[in-house]
Amino acid sequence: MRGLEVIVVVLAAVLTMSWLAHRLRWNEPVMLVAGGCLIGLTPDFRGLALSPEVVLLLFLPPLLYWESLTTSLREIRTNVRGIVLLATGLVLATAAAVASVGHALGLSWPLAFVLGAVVAPTDAIAVAAVARGLPRRIRTILRAESLINDGTALTLYAVVIGVAVEGLAVTWTDTTVRFLLAYAGGAAIGCGCAAVVVALRRRLRDRRVENALGVLTPFATYLPAQVLGVSGVLAVVTCGLILSQAGPKVISASSRVQIISFWEVSTSLLNSALFVLVGVQTPAIVSAIASVSPGHAVITAALVSGVVIATRLLWLYSVPYIIRAVDRRPVQRTLRYGARQRFPVAWSGVRGAVSLAAALAVPTATAAGRPLAGHGLLVFTAVTVILVTLVLQGTTMPAVIRWSGLHGDPDETTEERHAYRQIIAAALEALPDHAERLKTPPETADAILSELRQYAAEKAGPPDTDDAGVRAGLELRRALIAVERSALIRLRDQRSIDDIVLRRLQSLLDTEEIRIELALHAFTGRPP
Repeated sequence: MRGLEVIVVVLAAVLTMSWLAHRLRWNEPVMLVAGGCLIGLTPDFRGLALSPEVVLLLFLPPLLYWESLTTSLREIRTNVRGIVLLATGLVLATAAAVASVGHALGLSWPLAFVLGAVVAPTDAIAVAAVARGLPRRIRTILRAESLINDGTALTLYAVVIGVAVEGLAVTWTDTTVRFLLAYAGGAAIGCGCAAVVVALRRRLRDRRVENALGVLTPFATYLPAQVLGVSGVLAVVTCGLILSQAGPKVISASSRVQIISFWEVSTSLLNSALFVLVGVQTPAIVSAIASVSPGHAVITAALVSGVVIATRLLWLYSVPYIIRAVDRRPVQRTLRYGARQRFPVAWSGVRGAVSLAAALAVPTATAAGRPLAGHGLLVFTAVTVILVTLVLQGTTMPAVIRWSGLHGDPDETTEERHAYRQIIAAALEALPDHAERLKTPPETADAILSELRQYAAEKAGPPDTDDAGVRAGLELRRALIAVERSALIRLRDQRSIDDIVLRRLQSLLDTEEIRIELALHAFTGRPP
């Protein structure tokens, strides 16, 4: 099937299943996978094979980059110990547990460890989809874990695939060195690429070139890391985290608005398309099992899925309590959660595209040319784990969050209002000096002063009360903008103005409407 036809069908499935999910209030990733399965059952798509390189080189870099750009570095620093334990210790523990079960069910030890490395990492995009509604700190821990654990799992994968396919010997020293080089090398490349991007950003003045650099950055960071044999995942994440701090200082406002809009749309489509492609691959993978009986394959996949979920539950309800008994510092006590509040973290181990790509990348034959025994079972089990975690944990996560008693972070609204008060106070303080330096007419300076004070009343507001009058005024102005927009369109339809004029004035109205939506958000605490 030609590439353009595949793209059109996948995008059509994304739009249709996303609309159905919102309309029926069902889990969107599950709906996307279900839609992909229906496509995979059609004759034209039964032979469609998703290349692992497409996932690892086309999908993964931009998705990881956007996730790292939009996560909280402050929360990562605060919770770095827990994140590292989840992203390294839990990955290794899961791989070992899965390998033990896989070997007991007939896989060789090397291939069993390959399976463990494949299903060990959680998926950043799937986790983000199921973690909505959790407090900021927990969301950050889950997102950071899923961003970093890919590097751990893929490094382990590279070691054990060499044993399974090429018969290489493994020593603890060699494995440890490879892990350290993968992490250190990936972080170093990420830092270097971020430094280059920041330097270029300081010199660029063309908005189109700036935005092109923004699109190129994740790919230009991931590729050299992969070529050098270090963690491309960690390189992209490191680069994204650094640019999340440096970006506001070196990116122009117009470029920032455009590139954020681009990434929001493109990553949403890429994310949804990945779920559809997982579904498309599923019927072919299920039908390709020939080396073992269907009953044995189903039992193996079910047991491995259970081990993956149980290992995470056991880890989250044992390791933190052991550390808690050792580390009695007051600052650590403030970060603790109770058993009920911990359950959403333990239940959010959703697997996704990285596991699928790693499973599909396992060679079907050894270096000596012999068929790799258990290959079909490995791929089937990996896909089953993805589907089980996505359906079971993804669909029940809203209920789990409600049961845990966790809610969105109220500190975000408080911090937002505090920031508004501070930045507007700084502008009011600096206004007289700048007005004098720029020789601004007094009446103009007074008008701007009045506007700033009104803006302060709208957006900063009193921190603990809702000013009903200000909010009603904002809602009135938002309603009037809709009237103004209708009048503008009517003028265009009557051919009194040109489309160019319409777009220019419409942009001004859109900017004002966004400002009002953000101001209302400061009062209500709900997303604009």
